[in-house]
Amino acid sequence: MPKMKSNRGAAKSFRKLGSGKFKRNKAYKSHILTTKSRARKRNLRKGVIVAKADEKKVARMLQQ
Repeated sequence: MPKMKSNRGAAKSFRKLGSGKFKRNKAYKSHILTTKSRARKRNLRKGVIVAKADEKKVARMLQQ
């Protein structure tokens, strides 16, 4: 049986941390930035940990 392929879109969107959790970038930072405040855009730059409810789905997409 051939090897399973990881979801390439997910592989580019999530990173596995040393703790076993997954890190992701926030959405809404690609366009229409003139209407967003400086503080809001600054907060969108930061990465966040994937929610506990979604960890299993992300791990499966990445074949972890």
